[in-house]
Amino acid sequence: MSTRNSQAAKNAARERIRAERERQKKQERTRRQLIVGGAVVGVLAVAAGIGFGIMKLTEPTGWEAAARAKLVEPAHTQGKNGTEILIGDPKAAQTLEVFEDVRCPACAGFEQSTGQELIKDIKEGRFKVRYTMYSFIDGLSGGEGSKNALSALGAALNVSPDAFLKYKTALYSAKNHPDEREDVYAKDSALLKVAAEVPELKGNKAFETAVTKGTYDRWAMEMTKLFGRKGVRGTPTFMHGDKKLAMDKIVPTQQMTQAQYNQQSLNNFKKMIDKEFGPARTPGKGTGKDSGKGSGKDGGQGIAKGEKDPTGKN
Repeated sequence: MSTRNSQAAKNAARERIRAERERQKKQERTRRQLIVGGAVVGVLAVAAGIGFGIMKLTEPTGWEAAARAKLVEPAHTQGKNGTEILIGDPKAAQTLEVFEDVRCPACAGFEQSTGQELIKDIKEGRFKVRYTMYSFIDGLSGGEGSKNALSALGAALNVSPDAFLKYKTALYSAKNHPDEREDVYAKDSALLKVAAEVPELKGNKAFETAVTKGTYDRWAMEMTKLFGRKGVRGTPTFMHGDKKLAMDKIVPTQQMTQAQYNQQSLNNFKKMIDKEFGPARTPGKGTGKDSGKGSGKDGGQGIAKGEKDPTGKN
């Protein structure tokens, strides 16, 4: 082999080696770029995931979300956000206000002993009743049964005022009303089980859907905002205009049966109502104080003249 050919072969070999090294360097650069690019995408993906996770964690849930949901007011309500539950003859001259919480044991005791007498007075036109429903026991004892039951009561009220009264009676009954420490009414299934005792609600698909979907959850939250209205922070409470009514207290004894206690409670309620509204109606002779005048001292609204109603309606 000549010296020239030998040199040419060496040069060619060196060129091949150089080209191979360049190719390998290019591949390495490409690989590094892909790794870095993938890492950036991964970081961005993780960041996006973290951001989404934080957003989901801070997103309102449960009753907090219900407070921001679209407001659906039940039929047969009035006032701001439908928070006035006024039941009875619109022509009744007087309005008794009743403040209750569904989980309240004292309210259950009142309803079990005296609730039917109150309904009787309403139906006889002695007065109409404005119900203000609280849910403060959820905060005191923990849970959400008061709010959930109130939402279900809204669904019943949407059916009819009678369905509302019957359902409330059933929820407070000795058979159904749970210990306030047991948040039974937080479960829709428990509320629907009680509703099956009310003819207007049994098998009523629209009612059942409203309960399970929480149609009136936002409305229930609006009702809970009335806590402290007219200075009332305990239940049950009864008011006529700006006057708080009081029943005589019962001092139970070991010999007193539940039936005797209930009878005494009923007697005390009647005494309180007779004192404030006059004797119960005698057929054909009116309905007590200011009967037939169309306006009592509270204008038939349960609000004293000149008083500003916290619900926004004067």
